[in-house]
Amino acid sequence: MLDRASQDPQADDSAARLRPVAFRGGGFAPAAGRYSGWIALAIVIALWQLAGSAGWVNPLFLPAPSAIAVAIYRLAISGALWHHLSWSIMRIGTGWVLGTTAGVIVGFAVGLSSLARGVGITFISALFPIPKIALLPLLILWLGIGEEPKIATIALGVFFSTAISVYSGVDAVPRNLIRMAQSFNVPFHLIVRRVIWPGALPSILAGFRITASVALLLVVSAEMIGAEYGIGAFVLQAGNLMQTDQLLAGVVILSLFGLAVGKLINLLEVRLLHWR
Repeated sequence: MLDRASQDPQADDSAARLRPVAFRGGGFAPAAGRYSGWIALAIVIALWQLAGSAGWVNPLFLPAPSAIAVAIYRLAISGALWHHLSWSIMRIGTGWVLGTTAGVIVGFAVGLSSLARGVGITFISALFPIPKIALLPLLILWLGIGEEPKIATIALGVFFSTAISVYSGVDAVPRNLIRMAQSFNVPFHLIVRRVIWPGALPSILAGFRITASVALLLVVSAEMIGAEYGIGAFVLQAGNLMQTDQLLAGVVILSLFGLAVGKLINLLEVRLLHWR
């Protein structure tokens, strides 16, 4: 009995060691609810409307959402909304395409060439922190008072962020894949197209998301300084006239525009990054 009693604790320890352990390596995978963001936004707007309707907030300083919606409707009916929006879209589109094209080319050059990396990173590091809107007066002196300086300001702001995201993406491509392709004597242009481009694409698209916001910020700033038409000029004019409902209508339009651009980039990511 004593011998059996002395063996039982060992059997219990073995059973405890063999007990299956729950999987603990699930990682972190935060997933946003499909409607949670919209529900939160609706609650905030409802509270805002309640505060405006109850007279808790002076409508001159913070108009109710219903007043802003009426202002947007009147702007759309009069055609002023589409006129200002078309000017802003033209400036953003042209500046973003020019800056992105140059940024992708320079980013790939910096990522693939030692000479371009040595020269390019120095210039990018020195010029990237400069607020591009501060260069607008100088660009007006160089390019005149037309649309060129505004587009150039947007293009400069987009260029540096794009170049940084592109060469960072190229650097993040696993080197063993590149070496494996080189060991099979794959030509350089095919390595770039089949290995480096897909590997760098997530970083490039993330850069697109950032540069779209940068372009939106810069177009509003540039239009406030030196434009007659555009959402930024409209917001400034409404602020000078204390038409706060129209001012916030312009802000809401900018927000909706940014939201639409974000959705467009999401669709682009789903289409181009389906292999992930």
